Amino acid sequence: MQSGTQMPQNMASGAINHNHGAHEILDSHELIGCLIGVLEHYQLYDQQIQDQELKDILQRQSSFMTQLYNTVVESFSTGQDPTVPTQQYNMQQSNEVTYGVKAGQPKKPKQSVSEFTDECYSSFMLGQTKAACSTFTMAAAEMNNPVLRRVLGDSVPNLIEMSYELFLYQNKKGYYQVPQLKEQDMNIMLQAYTKSPQQGMH
Repeated sequence: MQSGTQMPQNMASGAINHNHGAHEILDSHELIGCLIGVLEHYQLYDQQIQDQELKDILQRQSSFMTQLYNTVVESFSTGQDPTVPTQQYNMQQSNEVTYGVKAGQPKKPKQSVSEFTDECYSSFMLGQTKAACSTFTMAAAEMNNPVLRRVLGDSVPNLIEMSYELFLYQNKKGYYQVPQLKEQDMNIMLQAYTKSPQQGMH
């Protein structure tokens, strides 16, 4: 090979598995950056959160996402099965949801960081876990490396669980209210569809 067109040393030696497409590389950088952003923001929130229950959620999620980060980075770097496979996140909130809406003070953007409350921090956390969930889902649908695709796909239910845990926390505290339709309207909507016969199935 002529000078200037030689293969990089690590490619020539086979030290790294280069079975990634360009689109996959860029998506991987985006989702790894997303995880870094969540973890760094969680560090900021941890210093400010007052409610011990929310602090516990943050610390559990942060610990889990740190391991997830390490698993994703290893799979991305090597293209091989990670040393620590994808784990399962188990939230500690009950599944009970409080329905209904109570009037409160109209909201507007805070004018100072000193005005931030646990409602703000839990909302920030929910927004970030939802964003991570979307990023992982979109990337996993187009990954060509089968190991990385499986790691990302297996991680989506965990990010959903974290988001749901934060929703339940917010709902319990009255931060995230859940309106309902009138019972009659709800029943009409629930009965608006019926099953379709399976075609070509024996």
